[in-house]
Amino acid sequence: MSELTLTVMRLGFLAVLWLFVIVAVQVIRSDLFGTKVTQRAARRGNNDQARPPQQRQQQAPQRQQQPPQSNNRQRRGAPTKLVVAEGSLAGTTVALQGQTITLGRAHDSTIVLDDDYASSRHARIYPDRDGQWIVEDLGSTNGTYLDRNRLTAPVPIPLGAPIRIGKTVIELRK
Repeated sequence: MSELTLTVMRLGFLAVLWLFVIVAVQVIRSDLFGTKVTQRAARRGNNDQARPPQQRQQQAPQRQQQPPQSNNRQRRGAPTKLVVAEGSLAGTTVALQGQTITLGRAHDSTIVLDDDYASSRHARIYPDRDGQWIVEDLGSTNGTYLDRNRLTAPVPIPLGAPIRIGKTVIELRK
């Protein structure tokens, strides 16, 4: 083999080796830090700035015509907070303000569970149009339980009913 062929093979092998190292670092980084989540409202705001002023003015009346959301109305006797009753986060309270609450080991979850039996995106709790709160399992490995019943579909949460995710128990309270 000529000197030139050997040098080209060495450089090619070095390039493949560096490519492997870069891909391995990216995989480890995504495992440690998760994927980047962007807010929909932030993206929508950026799109508004990119549009010409005429289109922005046309969009504004449409937004004003939307009916007020019923999620902001509090019913009498409705739960006002989510309380962690058992587990490593016992005593933690989250105010219910009509937004979706995510539960899991992922760092961007509303309640980050340090539990070996919890998935990264384990479950979510959200209000429906009637102001009732719904719990939904997000395809977790070990399941989400409401009053000792494993969830297979979104279910309304009664006041004070225990929601169990691994060793963590969560309840809706007034």
